[in-house]
Amino acid sequence: MTAVFHAYPAPAKLNLMLKVVGRRADGYHLLETVFRFIDYSDTVELAVRDDGEIELLNPIDGVPAERDLTVRAARLLQEHSGTSLGASIRLTKRIPMGGGLGGGSSDAATVLLALNTLWQTGLSRETLMQLGLKLGADVPVFVFGRNAFATGIGEELTELELPEKWYVVLHPGVHVPTAEIFSSKLLTRNSDLSIMRILETTQQRRNDLQQVVTSKYPAVSEALSELEKYGSPLMTGSGSCVFLECDSEIEADKVYKALSQKYNGFVAKGLSVHPLFDSL
Repeated sequence: MTAVFHAYPAPAKLNLMLKVVGRRADGYHLLETVFRFIDYSDTVELAVRDDGEIELLNPIDGVPAERDLTVRAARLLQEHSGTSLGASIRLTKRIPMGGGLGGGSSDAATVLLALNTLWQTGLSRETLMQLGLKLGADVPVFVFGRNAFATGIGEELTELELPEKWYVVLHPGVHVPTAEIFSSKLLTRNSDLSIMRILETTQQRRNDLQQVVTSKYPAVSEALSELEKYGSPLMTGSGSCVFLECDSEIEADKVYKALSQKYNGFVAKGLSVHPLFDSL
């Protein structure tokens, strides 16, 4: 019998603000960040198997299938729920890897959400978020499904209503290893805590990792300088992608057109909820 595949989106995220406010005894950094989903996605295709096998049909070059977050997410859900079912996975990547857009985390969250439905495991959103945290600090917000203010290591989430905006996102063409940035002596680790009321005006646009990244990766600094001609850009996550918020699609298209000869990138609309929010 031919496998029946179902396709699901795994959207990218932007960090509209990112501050490092401390460090835990185990070395993890304490953060404050604003997560915003955008309508630029990877696609995860899933087919249920009755032999219990989990198989990624198109592994990414250089990433063994067993280490891929989609496979790890499926195995974790399988183990936690005790289901005898398995899954075949196909992954279409659009979100640049190592760009601070959360592609791998989003893929993993989509697998948890979709297989929870396909396998009829019936787990709650909270349980799936807890499972997601075992895979990475950014996974829970994609399961949470709403734009959020995050604290802790990024897993303590408060829903945020954000205005309709468009984003120009540029990839400077370098891969920035997250661990290298967080271990840098140049990193500020004691930023002041935010006040939610101020935060909602989103006037606190900053990324504490940006200065460290731009000092090590001139290409990121150059991309920010190019975007500065049109407004106040910011780096997302630990880089390397940078973005500019715009009020309209027309404005965003205009900026991207001016820079697209020099940079790979895209224009995306900010989402109010994750496309799979209603799956639970």
